[in-house]
Amino acid sequence: MKFDKLLVLAAILGVWQMTSLLVGVEVLTPPLGTFAKIGRLFADPDFGGHVWETTRAFALALVLSLAIGLLVGLALGADRLAAEVGEPMLTAFYAIPKVTLYPVILLFFGLGFAAKVAFGALHGIIPVALFTMAGVRNVKPGWLRAARAMRLTKLQIARSVLLPAALPELVAGLRVGTALTLLGTLIGEMFASQRGLGYLLLQAMERNDPATITALALLLTIFATSASALLLALERRLDHARVVA
Repeated sequence: MKFDKLLVLAAILGVWQMTSLLVGVEVLTPPLGTFAKIGRLFADPDFGGHVWETTRAFALALVLSLAIGLLVGLALGADRLAAEVGEPMLTAFYAIPKVTLYPVILLFFGLGFAAKVAFGALHGIIPVALFTMAGVRNVKPGWLRAARAMRLTKLQIARSVLLPAALPELVAGLRVGTALTLLGTLIGEMFASQRGLGYLLLQAMERNDPATITALALLLTIFATSASALLLALERRLDHARVVA
């Protein structure tokens, strides 16, 4: 298994190197040049501040996505009528290019940190809500009947029955939402910020600096892939535990 992964990595690096030779280093920086640029970025005393700016904006946006998406998903999943009304609206909103809504975000939050947090959260809420709703719908009716027989309140049912049962779907939604929240945060930094990795990407594009663009893209790809792999592993463990139970 490890050998297969190393083989895939070697193939990716080989294709990357060949593509760089074909299109030119002024378009795509080769692997060694990209790794060298990453080293120079981390040696820059200002780079850590940009990383921290993006990290805290992304983390806050992800927390908001999870909290709001979870509440919406539980509410819609537990009420069939609400789901029939709300699900088409969420699906339609999900299909809208979020960048068209950025002027509205700026109108409410102005330029700065709050705007990019809100824009990042806007990308992640709906996947979390839709996956959570699907998980709640799949709860066994017998569990709900037992909870009602014990005279549990709606809040107790949500906490003790619905949420644990929907946890694998919630993690799946969070996996999708994490990538989209990161994307939204970076776009927010490109449009209305003077700090962060999105801002650095925009500056590199304006300067036609492929080395910086490729280096930042690689760092972001590594982070997003690692987060997705961890959440996927957690999702599979939860699915297995549910099957065993």
